[in-house]
Amino acid sequence: MSYCVHCGVELDPSLKKCPLCSTPVLDPNNIPYFEASSPYPSQKGKVEPVRRKDAAIFVSILLLTISITCGLLNRLVFSRNLWSLLVIGFCLVIWVICIPFIFYRKLSPYLAVLLDGLSISFYLYLISRLTGSADWLYYLGLPIVALFTLLLEAFMLLIMKINHSFFSVTLYIFSLIPLSCIGIELLCRNFLESPLRITWSAIVLTVCVVFIIAIVTIILLPRVREEARRRLHF
Repeated sequence: MSYCVHCGVELDPSLKKCPLCSTPVLDPNNIPYFEASSPYPSQKGKVEPVRRKDAAIFVSILLLTISITCGLLNRLVFSRNLWSLLVIGFCLVIWVICIPFIFYRKLSPYLAVLLDGLSISFYLYLISRLTGSADWLYYLGLPIVALFTLLLEAFMLLIMKINHSFFSVTLYIFSLIPLSCIGIELLCRNFLESPLRITWSAIVLTVCVVFIIAIVTIILLPRVREEARRRLHF
């Protein structure tokens, strides 16, 4: 004896649906298999990548609009000082940094780093004009920019001409960090007319030397190097 699962009326075994509510009658021992449909589309769509030319135009227009807007506000509304020079200079720095990424990818990395250093130097010059002080620019700002530009040029040279494995790049970084810290401390002491000696940068140097010795050991010992690669999953 079978009954309708919806209204409970008694059903004849030969019926295919309930005579009262028209609910389909299913044999629990012979339920047909329905393949579940996936909620996701069967074909994968592809989003068209943004063209480098379009990205360059967008970035240029955006930065140019910001510069012009701030320049007009500085000229017509807030005209007490030339604060817009800071915004315009910052937009210029961003535009120069974007050159090798979206404007001209074939640009030499050495030239790209040099252009970045020159743009940052120009930005510092604008700050000095706004503040009316140039001593910090010539004795601290520009030397620090030159130091970092030189170190980045050396880093790019080591990566492109010698070796660019994970351990070698890590070794280069831990070698350049103490040099930059020592250079900054000496330049600051020279600007403040203090005795030229290293204090806090000596701590950075000590820590980096420990890491340098460990990395050199890993590089020179093949078994240790392979074990480190397995441990670090690369």
